[in-house]
Amino acid sequence: MELKNGIPSVSTVSRMLCSIDEELFLYQFMEWIGEIVDSKNTHLAIDGKALCASSEKAKEGSRPPMVMNVIEAETGLVIAQLPMENKENEITTIPKALTILNISGSTITIDAIGTQTAIMDQIHRQGGHFVLTVKENQHDACKAIHEMMNRLYEENHKKTDQVKDAVLQEMLKDYEEWSGTERNRERYEYRTNLVYKDNGFMQNVRRDWPYVRTIGQTRQIRVPVKKDKEGNDITPSKKEYLEEAKKYPDPVGKEGAGHGIQCTAMISDRLLDVEEMGKIKRAHWSIENRLHHVLDDTFREDRSPAKKSRNNLALIRKFAYNILRLAMMNMPQIKLVTEVMDLFCDDKAIMKKYIFDKIDSLY
Repeated sequence: MELKNGIPSVSTVSRMLCSIDEELFLYQFMEWIGEIVDSKNTHLAIDGKALCASSEKAKEGSRPPMVMNVIEAETGLVIAQLPMENKENEITTIPKALTILNISGSTITIDAIGTQTAIMDQIHRQGGHFVLTVKENQHDACKAIHEMMNRLYEENHKKTDQVKDAVLQEMLKDYEEWSGTERNRERYEYRTNLVYKDNGFMQNVRRDWPYVRTIGQTRQIRVPVKKDKEGNDITPSKKEYLEEAKKYPDPVGKEGAGHGIQCTAMISDRLLDVEEMGKIKRAHWSIENRLHHVLDDTFREDRSPAKKSRNNLALIRKFAYNILRLAMMNMPQIKLVTEVMDLFCDDKAIMKKYIFDKIDSLY
């Protein structure tokens, strides 16, 4: 693009962004991406992200402002963004995000802060479903789920010659478990998912959660990869790692079984089998791995000192991110966002196709 007077200064760009109405800009963004990807009958992941460098450094103890992001988990495309003042605003911002979206038939996933009765009620009123994490902010429910899943797991693994509890044996008909191992970056992850199709168990714990039909637990052990001086893999086995972990205080004891095992409790209003719940839980974290990591590492969002223009600037990054992600979907050989960015710089025809021409709908 020809800029006869040179590239505009940071101040000029900032003044321009400050003059744009944030709400109208958001609706323009949602109208654009809404013609490409649907928010109905899909999986929507919701999570907050801090704009670290935008906080007032002069005010002691001030917290960075945040934005609430909503992505379509299968494609990783951002479909909405709402500003928040701090982490505490997340509970009040989630209902606003849901209100502006058509979530009919969609499964909503939110971190534990969103596990609130009012939010579950709203999701149901709007025709959606949920898979939510239960942690210490819902102490009684968290404790009850872990105790129940632990009992079912132990009962299911008893030897055939041992006397088994008749009630638990009947409950095991609605119980499933799955275990798997994978290498993820510089660690081995051992994961066990447990699911129980709830027949009224949660009603005895939380009467204000009438929608819960499935409860679950994920047990995860992360063993860091170790190599000797010659580069040989000397990573301890899972059993060796757990024996060593017993010698030290458990860093995640509040969430699970202790001794290096991280346990997470979950609830859903859908009848899910163990593979479905595990897949949904893993897909939720694409908002961290595919979006937030790229925003900070590639777009350097966490280093941006913009204050008054921060929300509009964050939304412009979402336009760019979505365009790059859409291009990657049509180029399976490209695995990194930085690679497609280089391609845009080198090939003006591709830039024209994705920025100035109409993008075909995915539904």
